[in-house]
Amino acid sequence: MSQTLCLNRQCLGLVTRIECIILPLNGGQGLWTLLCAAGIDAGQPTAIKAQGPFHGPREAETVLQAIASNLHGQGYCESDSPSIWQLHMHAELRKINANQARYLSGWESRT
Repeated sequence: MSQTLCLNRQCLGLVTRIECIILPLNGGQGLWTLLCAAGIDAGQPTAIKAQGPFHGPREAETVLQAIASNLHGQGYCESDSPSIWQLHMHAELRKINANQARYLSGWESRT
């Protein structure tokens, strides 16, 4: 499975879009995260959620497959359209990495 996914669903004349991407976390520990952004197509995402950390990309891909399967059951279809919210998800990744660095540096100062 790919490490990116874009799904769409049309409901009441609006197209809802969900984009997911698997990205490595900073720190060189082999940890990865799954980020998903959702909103109305051609607009800004209204929600960005992170799952993880996962020990390697394969673990994150398994979770992404489960999410995709669930969303297919809710009427979402895979889209070939290019990702439009990667910038938003990379900003969220920067926040996650900053929080992780603060958390780890806090522990280092206590030892």
